Amino acid sequence: MKDDARGQTMIKLSQSTLSQLPAGAVAPTYDRAALTAGIVHIGLGNFHRAHQSWYLHRLMQMGQAQDWAIIGAGVRPYDADMRDRLLAQDCLTTLIELDPASSNAEVVGSMIDYLPIEQGNKSLIQRMAQSDIRIVGLTVTEGGYYLDPVTKGLDVAHPDIVHDGEHPDTPKTAFGAIVAALRLRRDAGVGPLTGLCCDNLQGNGDILRQTVVGLARLSDPDLADWIDANCTFPNSMVDCIVPATGAAELELVRNLGIDDACPVTHENFRQWVIEDDFCAGRPDWDAAGATFADNVHDFETMKIRILNGGHQVISVPAEVLSVPTIAGCMQHSGISKLFDKIARTEIVPHVKPVAGMSPLAYVDLIATRFSNPKIVDTTRRVAFDGSSRQPGFIIPSIRDGLAAGLPVDGLALVCAAWARMCYGRRQDGSDIAPNDPDWDQLTATAAQAKVNPQAWLDMAHIYGDLAQNAQFSAVFSDWLTLIWEQGMDAAIAKYLGDADKV
Repeated sequence: MKDDARGQTMIKLSQSTLSQLPAGAVAPTYDRAALTAGIVHIGLGNFHRAHQSWYLHRLMQMGQAQDWAIIGAGVRPYDADMRDRLLAQDCLTTLIELDPASSNAEVVGSMIDYLPIEQGNKSLIQRMAQSDIRIVGLTVTEGGYYLDPVTKGLDVAHPDIVHDGEHPDTPKTAFGAIVAALRLRRDAGVGPLTGLCCDNLQGNGDILRQTVVGLARLSDPDLADWIDANCTFPNSMVDCIVPATGAAELELVRNLGIDDACPVTHENFRQWVIEDDFCAGRPDWDAAGATFADNVHDFETMKIRILNGGHQVISVPAEVLSVPTIAGCMQHSGISKLFDKIARTEIVPHVKPVAGMSPLAYVDLIATRFSNPKIVDTTRRVAFDGSSRQPGFIIPSIRDGLAAGLPVDGLALVCAAWARMCYGRRQDGSDIAPNDPDWDQLTATAAQAKVNPQAWLDMAHIYGDLAQNAQFSAVFSDWLTLIWEQGMDAAIAKYLGDADKV
């Protein structure tokens, strides 16, 4: 216990101080010393700790799943910082739920260890090879699965994949580590496990299977066949808006009187839909609110097209127009109307209803969630990695619209706005800091597209053959030209058919 600079008494978060937590912060009620591991999760960012970790914590609070605790892991050097911070507070995390009407805090304790970050990933491989580990979860972002941009198969030419294929015992990637662990499990008779992808990818389980099996095939075809036949990779849909932790979020937890080096804020909504396909058992996540369903793809499509696609619809023009937050986007009359019109007329026609939710009702739900003023979710975070998010969240709706002979003008405007954003300078003249793994290529192409819009669509690894579609190419070029000549707000106003300034 210590006082901060303001004289406020602070409780340093740890197992030993859980009984001292201030009022308003709910502590784990289960005996964490009695927990045993069942899951290794790779990628311990904010989203995992607010979502999958929370569902398990909720079960533990109910007296269940005591043998399914999480062992954290990472494979990149930058993961070491998160490991150090979490281990220093016994792998505990304060979650702050930001309801528009109130805020609630709880300390989540479902994670019990964090493996060392090391070259060759020896500790990770050995831990996943042990019989108590029955699920390996991953939250490594939608761009982390080594997909060939053209074929969407495994990119076997990527240097990381080449390395892991040639050095299967000392892999660089999470997937190489999984393959190495599965080799040990097979050889020792331990048996298979389930790979559970928790990233925003259509058919994320199928993609994880493709990556793991395809990588194994490069070094050991028999092992690849064994994995394909015995391991399971359920598809899942994950949903919760979780901002990056910055000064404002750190201040929230300090105001509670908790000294937490890695707190997480999140909205007052969670959803997790999973195929019930677990070869080595699973926690009863449905008791904590998750849904097991056979039609995960329909849930995925609704969420990825409307929520994730909607995030791109609003964040990209907002970056150009210097609107800093997602809630601010929904207060901007032009951007909020842009989301509503595109969602209802160009995205919803290609989305099926799911149990308890129509696509149009989902648009209303998402608009409400985006508008939550308590969630300080930055447009910069949401617009990050457009080279993965545009092909994943926007372009599928464009293709469906073109195939059905339906309008795609608004979605083409979003693509043009992204080209304008990647120029690297906002409409007010301020610079946009690099915000994509391919930023240098994107900014160079955006400069070319200022004069020749077609240059942007010629990025085949993003747009495929859309550059050859005369309808799409023409409307995209018109939008980008208008944006450069009259500004983003004028382009939005034209799309909305609104003569008033937006």
